[in-house]
Amino acid sequence: MSVADLPKVNATLNGLSFALLLCGFYFIRKRKIKIHKTFMLSALAVSALFLASYLYYHSQVGTIHFKQTGWIRPVYFTILTSHSILAAIIVPLVLFTLWRALRADFIKHKQIAHWTLPIWLYVSVTGVVIFWMLYQL
Repeated sequence: MSVADLPKVNATLNGLSFALLLCGFYFIRKRKIKIHKTFMLSALAVSALFLASYLYYHSQVGTIHFKQTGWIRPVYFTILTSHSILAAIIVPLVLFTLWRALRADFIKHKQIAHWTLPIWLYVSVTGVVIFWMLYQL
């Protein structure tokens, strides 16, 4: 695999993280705590792998510029801006949510997870959208 393959790998990891998060949410709603934990820890591992791959890719190639013009340009930058801000916020939020679960403080875990999950889902899915807009459009 070459560095040029990493954007597709990263988009795949983002999509997988999204799916794992949805599965984790589904199983906690069904009160299947062990299965929920497995899916959420898998989402964390996949997201960590994504982050390492993303940072390595951009350390090698630098910034990729969006070349499209017209109405799609402000749409892209709106998505990119919201994605970037929330991506910076989600890392400590996920770690804090995990810390609450590991301490078995499930009331506070649920309170913070109420915010963490939708933000994490948004960051994951917009990562795929950004890949599509930047590399496939």
